[in-house]
Amino acid sequence: MDTSSIILCGANSYEQKYYFNEKFAKIPDSIKEDLHIICVLFTEEVGGAFMIGFDDDGSVMLITDADEGDLLYDEIGAGLLVKELRKRRVELFESLELFYRSFILKENVKENEDAAGS
Repeated sequence: MDTSSIILCGANSYEQKYYFNEKFAKIPDSIKEDLHIICVLFTEEVGGAFMIGFDDDGSVMLITDADEGDLLYDEIGAGLLVKELRKRRVELFESLELFYRSFILKENVKENEDAAGS
């Protein structure tokens, strides 16, 4: 993983733990709950570890990984589930990107959107 990426949250089926980066404490509680559910259900379904983060330009990354010897990890299922999440949760991920660009990168998002619409 790129060192410029930042992890928002993640779950690990090996340790049965959930992590939320307190740098994002301003995110509304309802969204935090959604993220928690998404991460935990993902790892329950396919195993391994699953993280949601941001790359250096603010795009949402969905990262799945497994221990090398984990024979129970469903790599194909993980790939399909990532695609399904991206499709079903478009609004959530767009909102997270906007939040990240506004509050973390301190971009003037309104100005950027106006320029892109021109």
